[in-house]
Amino acid sequence: MADTSDNLAKLAQKLASEGPHKIEPTPRRVRALFGGKYVLDTTKAYHVWEHPYYPQFYVPVSAITNDANLTKNSSVPSTSDKVHFGTVSVGSKKTERVLVFNTKDLKDLVKIDFAALDQWFEEDVPIYQHPKDPYKRIDILTSTRPVKVELDGVTLAESSNPLFLLETSLRTRYYLPPTSVNWELLSKSDSETYCPYKGRANYYNVTVNGKEYKDFVWYYQYPTAESAQVVGHLCFYNEKVDIWVDGVKEER
Repeated sequence: MADTSDNLAKLAQKLASEGPHKIEPTPRRVRALFGGKYVLDTTKAYHVWEHPYYPQFYVPVSAITNDANLTKNSSVPSTSDKVHFGTVSVGSKKTERVLVFNTKDLKDLVKIDFAALDQWFEEDVPIYQHPKDPYKRIDILTSTRPVKVELDGVTLAESSNPLFLLETSLRTRYYLPPTSVNWELLSKSDSETYCPYKGRANYYNVTVNGKEYKDFVWYYQYPTAESAQVVGHLCFYNEKVDIWVDGVKEER
């Protein structure tokens, strides 16, 4: 809890002194479940970019439902009473990962840490990890440019029909059919991550020349509808392996 409080305090201090990187209202209906109840429900949420990379949802105080209680607690140090810690509770369940703002840009808005609640929704669609950036898109393109993947001189995969996944502001990722991979070198990992654009990712470790490399490969068994093409395909970290595209080696 101390680490979380420290992080929230630092965020509050930054926003109180500098303001957000960007803020925009969103017409989406935003709801969130906590303890089996909807604790917030609003069509007046904001996308708030705390940093340049992706937004979070901030909601007006009025978004807190009658099933929940919002308590404004002590002022965050070094914010001149512009930001307070808060508590959201439903019955005996509560979270203190809450900030209540009274700054120029964020007046009467509440941030509840995304991971603190059980499930968020945009309209009726569950969202994971963080809200989608409305200015980001994903294109998944079929290609006949061959892709070869190596590590420490050993070929991990080679395909003449890869999928190129292009995501705004990120490097191209290459998703290869499972039949193009050298499975003798892969072992399942227990790791999981979530992407709001692609869904839940599972991982494989790679063992080459007697050395194991953790989580060098990921795949989506049940991707989101917008990324359905990559289902079952494997993607190797460009930054950690050697990749040739149409015979040209990429820089890591």
